Amino acid sequence: MGAVPPSETAAASSLNTLMRSIGTSVASAVAGVILAQMTISLGGHALPSENGFKVAMAIGAGAAALAFFLASFLPRHRPATPEPAPAAAEPSAETVG
Repeated sequence: MGAVPPSETAAASSLNTLMRSIGTSVASAVAGVILAQMTISLGGHALPSENGFKVAMAIGAGAAALAFFLASFLPRHRPATPEPAPAAAEPSAETVG
């Protein structure tokens, strides 16, 4: 049996997709704010600085490390052990004829 019952697969898949979309949107917004705030002026134009990219990548790496840490506390999925097959009945001396 999987992590969710078969009747709940669609709901679990939808929740997973929703959470991924929210995470992507928030991460993009945070990176955009960081890069917009940490700029340098070059030829009269504001451009993201190298430090802005370093900070955005460091925050992303920190979020990934935190996610890995939290995921390490999730219970492991253990596959069901197959039940032993019933032993085939050996022909007895009475049935062999």
